[in-house]
Amino acid sequence: MELIRALQLLKLNSVSSDWVESVWDFEFTDTDPLDPVIEEEIKEDPDVFQTVYMQLLTFSNEDADNTQSVWVVFSENGVSAKTLVAVLSYFILSAKAKNPSLEQRLCGLQAASLYLLLLKIPGSVANKVFHQILFDTCLNMPLKCWPQDSGKKRKKDSLKCSQSDSKPGKRSKPPKKASQEQMEIDDDEDDEEEGMYFSAQDLLKLREGIVLLVRTLLRLLEKISLRDKPQSADSCVQLFTELTNFEPVIGDLSFSQERNVDQLESLPELSYHGLGLLCSTIHGEGDECRRRVFRKLLYVILMMKAQERSKPSLLAPSQAVCGARDHAILFISHIVDQQREATLPLLRIIVQHICHQMVEKSEYRASGAQAVGKLMAKMPCQDYAAIVKWLYNYSQNNKVAFRMFALDVTMVLLQQSERDMDDTVDPELAVFLSHKFLVHNIIYNHRNDISPTVRGHALHCLAQCLELGSQNATKCVHELFSNTGAQTMLDSAHSEQTMKGQKTALTFRTIELTKHKSITTTNRSAMNTYFQNEETMALFKKHVSDPKTNARKSALETVMSLLKHGVVSCSAENLSILSERCRDPAVSVKKKAMQCLMDLLAALPENREVQEAWLRGVLPAVMDSESSVQEKALECLDHVIITHIKNQGKYRDDDTSQRLAWDLLGLMCEKCQDLSRYFSKAFSVWAPQQKFTPAFVNSLLSHTQRERAPAAWLLLAKIASCSPKLNYATVLDTWENTIRSPVVSVTMTCHILSVMGDIASNLNDDTKARIVDDLMDWLKTFSLPLEVINSCVDTLVRFGRSDNTQDTLKFLDRFCGELVSVCESYLSGVILKEKGAININEDLLVKHLYTLGAASLHCPSKVGKRIFLLVQSVLTPSEQLVPAEEHELPASQPLSQFKPNSMPTVVRAHAVITLGKLCLQHEELMLKYLPVFARELEVGTELAVRSNVVVVMCDLCVRYTNTVSRYIPNISACLRDKEPIVREQTLIMLTNLLQEEYVKWKGALFFRFAIALVDPDPAIADLCEYCLVDLLLKKSPLMFSQHFIECIFHFNSYEKHKKYNKFPQTESEKSRFSLRGHQNQGKRFRIYRFLLKNFTDEQRFNITSKICQDILGSFVDSELPLDSQGSELLADTFDILSLKEMKLSAMSGPAAGEEPQEDEMAIAKAVIQVAQKKLVSQVQKRIFVENVIPIIISLKNMLEEQHSPVLKHLMAYLQVTMQDYRSEVKELFAADEQLAAEVEYNMKQFEKEKQQQEQQQMENQLANFTMSPRQNGNAMASPAQAANVGRQTPRGGFATPLHPQANKGPGQTPKSADALRRRTYAGMVTPVRGNSSPTVFSTGRGKQVGRAISTPQVSINEVTFGEQVSAICNESRRGTGSKDVEEEESVLHLMSPEQKKPVPRQWNVESPLVQKMRSKKRI
Repeated sequence: MELIRALQLLKLNSVSSDWVESVWDFEFTDTDPLDPVIEEEIKEDPDVFQTVYMQLLTFSNEDADNTQSVWVVFSENGVSAKTLVAVLSYFILSAKAKNPSLEQRLCGLQAASLYLLLLKIPGSVANKVFHQILFDTCLNMPLKCWPQDSGKKRKKDSLKCSQSDSKPGKRSKPPKKASQEQMEIDDDEDDEEEGMYFSAQDLLKLREGIVLLVRTLLRLLEKISLRDKPQSADSCVQLFTELTNFEPVIGDLSFSQERNVDQLESLPELSYHGLGLLCSTIHGEGDECRRRVFRKLLYVILMMKAQERSKPSLLAPSQAVCGARDHAILFISHIVDQQREATLPLLRIIVQHICHQMVEKSEYRASGAQAVGKLMAKMPCQDYAAIVKWLYNYSQNNKVAFRMFALDVTMVLLQQSERDMDDTVDPELAVFLSHKFLVHNIIYNHRNDISPTVRGHALHCLAQCLELGSQNATKCVHELFSNTGAQTMLDSAHSEQTMKGQKTALTFRTIELTKHKSITTTNRSAMNTYFQNEETMALFKKHVSDPKTNARKSALETVMSLLKHGVVSCSAENLSILSERCRDPAVSVKKKAMQCLMDLLAALPENREVQEAWLRGVLPAVMDSESSVQEKALECLDHVIITHIKNQGKYRDDDTSQRLAWDLLGLMCEKCQDLSRYFSKAFSVWAPQQKFTPAFVNSLLSHTQRERAPAAWLLLAKIASCSPKLNYATVLDTWENTIRSPVVSVTMTCHILSVMGDIASNLNDDTKARIVDDLMDWLKTFSLPLEVINSCVDTLVRFGRSDNTQDTLKFLDRFCGELVSVCESYLSGVILKEKGAININEDLLVKHLYTLGAASLHCPSKVGKRIFLLVQSVLTPSEQLVPAEEHELPASQPLSQFKPNSMPTVVRAHAVITLGKLCLQHEELMLKYLPVFARELEVGTELAVRSNVVVVMCDLCVRYTNTVSRYIPNISACLRDKEPIVREQTLIMLTNLLQEEYVKWKGALFFRFAIALVDPDPAIADLCEYCLVDLLLKKSPLMFSQHFIECIFHFNSYEKHKKYNKFPQTESEKSRFSLRGHQNQGKRFRIYRFLLKNFTDEQRFNITSKICQDILGSFVDSELPLDSQGSELLADTFDILSLKEMKLSAMSGPAAGEEPQEDEMAIAKAVIQVAQKKLVSQVQKRIFVENVIPIIISLKNMLEEQHSPVLKHLMAYLQVTMQDYRSEVKELFAADEQLAAEVEYNMKQFEKEKQQQEQQQMENQLANFTMSPRQNGNAMASPAQAANVGRQTPRGGFATPLHPQANKGPGQTPKSADALRRRTYAGMVTPVRGNSSPTVFSTGRGKQVGRAISTPQVSINEVTFGEQVSAICNESRRGTGSKDVEEEESVLHLMSPEQKKPVPRQWNVESPLVQKMRSKKRI
């Protein structure tokens, strides 16, 4: 018989019975070596196990006769099944040994397959073939025998394969050991694959062995049940799960078709077939079998590798891993379709666990969100709504990763069709079916999340909602910003994530989330929240200024989407949000803002407001300090404008891109002329790149006679100097037309003149002479606009340039001198003649003055004293200003040499500019007229004149630095001018001088500059902040710290210190720049905070010590008197030391809401930060003990002696400072026990106030949520509220009033510890006065008896007697007969189990004897 002959190859009869018994005794965990001779004989035929397998396979089919006779055949032929199993186990265990050879692996796989085939034959259990341990060992064989590093890269020709020299029937030689550099060893595999490398043929043979084993196992699972073998079922699931990503699947993997095991080719297909078998009820009761499979597939979906004794590790998202994930989702969906009712609970569980085990990496979050969306699509409406409800609670978790993933899942759900409510849905869950709930309550409510990462992601998701194909999501966003308002389903206004963590075990069970008390999920607690358009955009303006870069970028994307889809109007104010961010401090934000403008312009190319915003955002970026930003801006300009300039014949109105390019150029000729210099910068960058070809220039020239002529001449003016040879005939023809017609477009005329100047060097002498004559005739008409006059003079000068300097000077003296003579004659006729000023032509006079100034710069030798006197006479006021007696005289007197006249303001303003230009060329004139300018700044009343004087004096400072620098105080005094234009002009001009170092930070200049930070005009304050931080601080990093202490003296107008605030100032200047007094305290501290915010930690550390020595120490040493001015200075000093900006950043923890990362770099960084904080804390403590505490103790004694109100500021500073040294108060203040006790007391009071604030805020939030229904909304949600009701209407006896803080509403509650700290300055920390709560006795006379210092400030609100139940009722409410009151009295109010038990109050009671003894010790 073939079977018996095949079995004889296994030499079963030669195996000793003792060896067989020992194998069974060891229960297949270990075995003695088989007789080498027998083993060698068995291995002579490499296909021995395959032969036996094929013979046994005929007995495993459904033919009953064959299956019943196999054991009879064994018995009749003396074949022991026990021996057969022992021999098979030997080869199986040999494959599990360390470093098994290829032959051992193949034999092990074939032996395991043979054993599983034996188990399939009926009667195997009766013949005791099945053994639990051996069965589980066989299941582990595929993973053990497959090389762990088979997919890793190896050097070519490094080692020969393990069977290169082997012969059939002979054992292969052990492979050579490879060097460590050639190996990658898995730590978890205990060097199992050391030195072993396999060829493609080797791996193919191993795969065939694994396929055979898996197919045999599948046939076995179709016949037997693992109901009573949960460990084996787990091993099967583990094996199939591991094999799901063993190899890629060719084509699509389908689970809908029922196919035979033999028809399945790939291992993933076989694995999912096995998992499908294990999901059937034959292998387990209830849902245990399916739960087992779903739990293993969870990690496939999460792209993780589950490990027994450690946390699951992430797998690299390779193509195989991602494919296995997709197949797992399809398989689960298939099982749900097949066994719907039984698998729906498990479907909910796996969705919850995907959410619960999600990591913060964006790639894994996106994958997990898609998985959740696909699985939720299989749920009916009831389960879908329940999961959305769970997801809402999950989105309130305090883990950043959870909140981020909730937003990702929400976006996936919004891409699906909205569910319609059916009869199966609970009415309370109906609200969760709509897309409106997802947008309003999950996405929009996280816009103010405490974590900047979540904030940014929520804003990004809100923007993406508008890009979705779903109309529902877009409609929901529109509702948020519509003026009619939108309903949010839940009251989720709280942005700080105070929800407690989840309650979950490690088992695959439902995850329950404990909601915060202020969250409800019923329609009864729904409330309407109305969002006004303006308020919402103001909120987004706040978000685009977020401290975190990613949050700002997301906010910009959201604003762009809102504008793009018409949710908010494209007004100039809204569009400025995008354009202003193109100058953000962060490079990535600048680029994001430009990209948003590009996207918005592409979507709305016809919108003029969008076009202007694009220009104002992108064009200035070409001069950005970062080269990458410049490149981005140049790329945008090239893409939108330059690329689409085509010849006139190719222009099409229906071509949106061409029309947009010309529209933008047209805007630059009209509304955006101020951006011309940025445009010029772009062309100066492009010029060396030879970007403008002759064809491009000719295309521009073709447009110069059409309606797009202004825009064409704009471009020609920029490229004429760097472009190839122009078509001069076209340019000259245009010039002829321009010179013979009135000026229609000032801008276009200036551009034509610029082009004429650029081509001047290429024209012949006759043409030049003709054009020069035309220019002179045009200028002598004095009918041109001022801008054209200036361009004409410049063009005239360019026509006169030559290689010979003398020829150039002669040309300028001739023609510019002629213009000066003409202007002189006209001015003489108007000013010197007796009736010349009567019926004056104001416009003509201005043009003569302007032409005189422009021409005089090029021919100083032709300007005589007569011209100086003529221009000065224009500036002489009609009436001499005589100061009143109580006012001081101006520092400089007028230099008047002519009789007064009555020139208009506009004429005087232009005369100032002209006189300034004359001064630039004549130093003696500058020395004579500088006092005139200074006087005009002091007493002048004309806005235009003062503004021009500032410009002139700053320009003169560049030319005559040493001389004009004496007048910088006069210029800086204009920073407090009554007109915003003058203040802004002064700020800009001084910044330019400081940048170029023409002016130094001397005298009061810095303090006057800093006062602009609190300018009444917010635009000027913002400009000042930009100038100080982005321009000047980078040049002088120590600028703020060097002037900070003197700021305290200067802004308090304190002049008694021997060193500080000693620069000369007039009384009017002192009063103008003074910020002294309580009414200006807010302005002073705004400046202090701004300066401190830009300090480094080193500067903060040093400034603290310096303040203590120079200010506090001066009062202790009696160098400064402790009078009223000194008290104000001291109060400011202590309040400054209490600011949070004074705290070192190294002492601060991570940003609120941010969860620490778990990667190695982040952990290492956290360790370094802890060590740094500890070191800095020790140094800071030593300095505090040695330098600060002695001064503080001395000052406290001085203040107590004088009963100074500054004492409360000192105590507030101590309370804030000692927060870091809570446990060391007595140690630090050992020299003053009383001070230590007071500091401890104040700190306790501060904490008590803070707890009461939080409790009151909690109660206010819970006001609308109660356990018992009430009609009038005055339900108490906690015993504290019930106790408060009992004190509302006292009848007699005595009553304890509520603490003042308890009566505050949510809007009055301080929002931060900072606000609480500021309250301490008002007296909260003083133990004998302030917000104390005395007990009021109703004695009829209203006398109030103050409490003792040792008694608590606040009355006891809750009396629970150790139980969390309060049954205190208000007697005054009894007997009213109200039904509502009776119902309320029948309700027992329970505290929430989540609320902490009230801490028993501690009474600080001392006997008089102890107090007396303590006072004696002090004496």
